[in-house]
Amino acid sequence: MVQIRPTCENCNKKLPFDSTEVMICTFECTFCMDCVSLLQHVCPNCGGGFEKRPIRPEHHLKKYPVSKTVIHKPVDFKKHLQELNNK
Repeated sequence: MVQIRPTCENCNKKLPFDSTEVMICTFECTFCMDCVSLLQHVCPNCGGGFEKRPIRPEHHLKKYPVSKTVIHKPVDFKKHLQELNNK
């Protein structure tokens, strides 16, 4: 089940369960669309691509709550872009 993390890992922007501005990778690294654009659509953690995070229907939130764990690891964009260029 998708964790539905509450914030962007890079900029820490709040990303509620019903946000349409959220992208995740296969490991559920979570970023806002603005940061995904800056990352050139490549996850800085695993190197994979991003997809839109599905919206959990509100009626399921009581039984299947969203994560409250904030993961805030600002990306070193210079290093990330250098790694992309070296591939």
